[in-house]
Amino acid sequence: MKRGLVAATAVVGMLVGVTACGSGGGTKTGADGFKDQKLTVWVMNGSNPAQWTEQVSAQFKKKTGATVEFKVQQWNGIQQKLSTALSEDTPPDVVEIGNTQTAAYAKAGALAELGDLKKEIGADWNEAFNKASLVDGKQYALPWFAGNRVVMYNKKIWAEAGLKTTPRTRSELFRAFDTIKKKTDAEPLYLPGQNWYFFDGLTLGTGADLVKRQGGKWVSNLGDPKVAKAMDIYQQYQSFSTAPKNKDEATPQQAEVFAKGRTGALIAMGYEAATALKANPKMKKDIGFFTIPGENADKPEGVFLGGSNFAVAGMGKNQELAKEFLKVALSKQNDRQMVKESGWAPKSPDLADAAQENPAVAAAAPAAEKSGGTTPLIPQWAAVENIPNPIKSYMTAVLGGKSPADAAKDIEPEINARLAKQ
Repeated sequence: MKRGLVAATAVVGMLVGVTACGSGGGTKTGADGFKDQKLTVWVMNGSNPAQWTEQVSAQFKKKTGATVEFKVQQWNGIQQKLSTALSEDTPPDVVEIGNTQTAAYAKAGALAELGDLKKEIGADWNEAFNKASLVDGKQYALPWFAGNRVVMYNKKIWAEAGLKTTPRTRSELFRAFDTIKKKTDAEPLYLPGQNWYFFDGLTLGTGADLVKRQGGKWVSNLGDPKVAKAMDIYQQYQSFSTAPKNKDEATPQQAEVFAKGRTGALIAMGYEAATALKANPKMKKDIGFFTIPGENADKPEGVFLGGSNFAVAGMGKNQELAKEFLKVALSKQNDRQMVKESGWAPKSPDLADAAQENPAVAAAAPAAEKSGGTTPLIPQWAAVENIPNPIKSYMTAVLGGKSPADAAKDIEPEINARLAKQ
């Protein structure tokens, strides 16, 4: 899911007694089988760009004879609204679900299985994109879009510091930040202490798991030395920043800080450039992007892939028509349109050409392909990220001087309590 911060939120009021036992079909009429039927698709505010929506609607009509009605939903309160809707006899036929939420709805029995459809239309999708659609090895959704963070930098400041190329390794990046610090009056990097999703990407890069199975249940793995290694890398980044250690990138909006013109770089989503330009249109020629470099040049830094999946309601009466919609909506042509129009990362290799038309997407693509991942894909994880997020508290504690091991011991009881909630 998106909207400023890519965030996983709890599924509120989980569905009770729902089983994925809809009719799976609906009444077919006419030569096309679906003529004059109507399909209802719930999408979140801002997810479906205008041209994509227009061409998908037209193609779906031409292919099936049916019409599609997109009903735009607001993020505020969507978990409760969606949970209620999917438990009713007449749910929306297709729904957009945040990729980190899919497991919770699937476990509740609210979603239809889509394994055959995935084989038909998504055989070449990036595994990292599709992973969030799988629950216990079964396909309960299909990836619609996802994106990840890049380095958004101020070309003017980098030129002031005499920097002529962009870094290809983490050590080169840190040397560039150090050069900016020494040769300009600009802040090398604006990185708040609680940029949790960047930290999550770093844990992916170190091979850390944030949860583990113990005694038949999920518990925190925050004390793992690999997590501590990720936090050490984060500390190295944050040492170049004067941003608050107890705030996230939305408090204030980091792109608005960048727009003041004296910040060398951000760890940002590509669409944050629009926020900066809204605040300062004169910066348009000064904004550039590059892939967050990793320890070695051949593998970028680990990144969190945040986005949305499409799912079919398990209680839906029009499941066959819903699958026809997904064939259209997630075709190569329409996936390419999403990349070009909204700036999301390409989910298969043959969409790379579309990414080249958008500098932020082009910068994000290598990490999405080689180093992308998500938060733990278990239903219980959503509760961990509820406010106040204990992972953010851990980060602030370490940045404030506490050892990663001690900070983990302080925070893990809260994480375990949340993971225990069913």
